[in-house]
Parts: sequence; C-alpha cells; structure tokens
Amino acid sequence: MQATAGTIRTSTPSKPSVWVGRATGALAIAFLIFDGIIKVLQLPQAVEPTVKLGYAASLLPVIGILELACLALYVFPRTSVFGAILLTGYLGGAIATQLRAGAEPFSIFFPVIIGALFWGGLLLRDNQLRSLVPVRS
Repeated sequence: MQATAGTIRTSTPSKPSVWVGRATGALAIAFLIFDGIIKVLQLPQAVEPTVKLGYAASLLPVIGILELACLALYVFPRTSVFGAILLTGYLGGAIATQLRAGAEPFSIFFPVIIGALFWGGLLLRDNQLRSLVPVRS
C-alpha cells in the first residue's frame, strides 16, 4: 500500500533495505555488548576511564547492566523502538558526561554515531517507523 497524506505505510521494506538496516544495527549492538560486558566485569579498560570521568568504580556494574537491558529491548523486534528510545537516553547521558569532563571531540561524537546507527537501522527495517519520521526527497 502506498502512503498518502495522513496514512501510515504498511508495505514491507525491500530486502536490501532490511539487510543494510540489520547490519547497521548489528554494528552498534556489537559495540554496546562489548562495552556493557567490560563494565559488568569491571575490567580495567572500563574502570579507569569511568573513574577519570568522575564516577565511582562501584557504579560500573549497574551502568553495564542498564546498558545491556536497554540493548536487550532493542534486539527484540517487538520492543526495538522502546529499546532505541532508552538507548538514546543512555547515550545522551554519555554525551553530557563527556562534555562535562571536557573530552576530545571524538569521545563526544562517538555516542551520537552509535545512536545514529541504532535509529538508522530501525528506519531501514521498519516502514511504519519510517512513515512517522518522513524524509522528504
């Protein structure tokens, strides 16, 4: 069904669009799985930067579990939009923390890139979501 003014497009996206969306989302998922696990395990690669940013090392497992929980919601199709919304908040906190700490530009923009991969992957896979966030040509 073609979208007209005031209707939601319900046709399925093309196969290439779905696969590019999956690959885009998988890249972001892989990064956050790694990041969440090293936080839960309190590995030195996670503890040192977290303490430098002003957070107690004891908060690391809680932060990692929250990150992985939001990610789990994103992975399942029924809850992927809700997961993306929660991850957007999580990544926004990361951006605010980096700004407060006076980090270099890459550390500030990397969470933006990860968020764009999550939302871009969803938009490529889901026509209903794409109709809510129309991109005009």
